[in-house]
Amino acid sequence: MIRYYHHKEINKRLWDECISSSVNGRIYAYSWYLDIVADNWNALILDDYKAVFPLPFRRKFGVDYIYQPVFTQQLGLFSKVPLKPSLLDEFLTQIPSQYKFVDINLNQHNRLNSLNIKAESRQNIEMDLIDEYEFIKEGYSNNLRRNLKNAAKAKLTIFENLKPDAVIRLFQSNKGKQLDVYSTEDYSRLIRTVYKALQLGQAEVWGAYSSENNLCAAAIFLRSNKRVTFLFSGSNNFARQNGALPYLIDAYIEANAGQELVFDFEGSNDDNLARFYLGFGSKSIAYKQIKWVRSSFILKYFFYIYLRIR
Repeated sequence: MIRYYHHKEINKRLWDECISSSVNGRIYAYSWYLDIVADNWNALILDDYKAVFPLPFRRKFGVDYIYQPVFTQQLGLFSKVPLKPSLLDEFLTQIPSQYKFVDINLNQHNRLNSLNIKAESRQNIEMDLIDEYEFIKEGYSNNLRRNLKNAAKAKLTIFENLKPDAVIRLFQSNKGKQLDVYSTEDYSRLIRTVYKALQLGQAEVWGAYSSENNLCAAAIFLRSNKRVTFLFSGSNNFARQNGALPYLIDAYIEANAGQELVFDFEGSNDDNLARFYLGFGSKSIAYKQIKWVRSSFILKYFFYIYLRIR
């Protein structure tokens, strides 16, 4: 039986055991992660935590709605029992009517069945690290090989124990100025998330330094469920000219090759970024974003305006 739980009713230990044991478990779905990145979250739970569906929510125009929290690519249904499309349909139909609007990403193992819900495909990119490094490297693109040669000429060095703050500052000083996609609160959530993951032994923060010992590229990697997630990175102009970020990722792949791990690039729907990630010999994996409004015409109008301007 599927039941709706308010946040305070959720047994976090049983919840996290479910995510850990799920065939499709992701770090985003652990209770500690959701506690940091989501404004609020409740959940749908099958029986004694056989399957769970987090419901992160906010309030807008006096109405509760379900949304995708920052730094979570895929949520949806996580299950210790077979993930049949009919089970997903059951969960979706049990989302309480108090949530008048739903805009959330399912995970790649969630398949919609018969429900008439608007769904758009999104692209994730990932690769297996189970093969030896030399075999993995054979799948690199010519462009990536050129970048790695440039990095070797620049005599970059890798540091494997960087502070998360340094990555964020590097991003803010460079790409962050152009994109302006994260708020001060978003950066605060990211810092808290990574420090918590470090405390749990589930994060690594690497940096690439120039021959003058200046940080030029850096990345945050999170681990869970035999998966490494490339969560966040930063780089400057020197890094872009000398292939520092590809060099850093390649170094991480080399250090972890031969393990039963999936390297998750976390996207992207941006063609240029996707081309860069695919250059590592990785593959594209589709997942669904679902949206629907269960309210009056007036509320639908306000929510569609909100979607356009958010």
